Amino acid sequence: MPQATALQTDHREASQRAWSHGTFYWNELLTRDPEQVKKFYGATLGWTFEPFPMADGGTYWIANAGDRVAGGIFVMTDPEFAGVPEGWMSYVAVDDVDARVGKAIDAGARLMRPLFDVPGVGRIAILTEPGGAGIGWMTPAPAAA
Repeated sequence: MPQATALQTDHREASQRAWSHGTFYWNELLTRDPEQVKKFYGATLGWTFEPFPMADGGTYWIANAGDRVAGGIFVMTDPEFAGVPEGWMSYVAVDDVDARVGKAIDAGARLMRPLFDVPGVGRIAILTEPGGAGIGWMTPAPAAA
């Protein structure tokens, strides 16, 4: 997920839809070729894309389906993503991500990186569940007024 203000607008929209613990909240595609991805989803689904600058100088893309946000596109450029396959990453809303991650680890999950906060978006954990699938859990930030 992008840093700082990149998802704040979309978080406000998502927060307007009531979220509940244990439900999917956000989806993003991790890719190395955002232009190919935008061309594909634009041609096949009619999505349009808005760029948002990230703190590291990169660009996060918000995908829109008409006047609704469809998800995000995260460009994997950092060396930490070497060997990470391209694919969709889903984020589940949870009531208390810190407490839930403890339970997840006790149940066999693995924390992929330390929990982190995205201002105006929420607190996020990236996990692999016992079967190996990656999943993001997040406690969404309160909607900005």
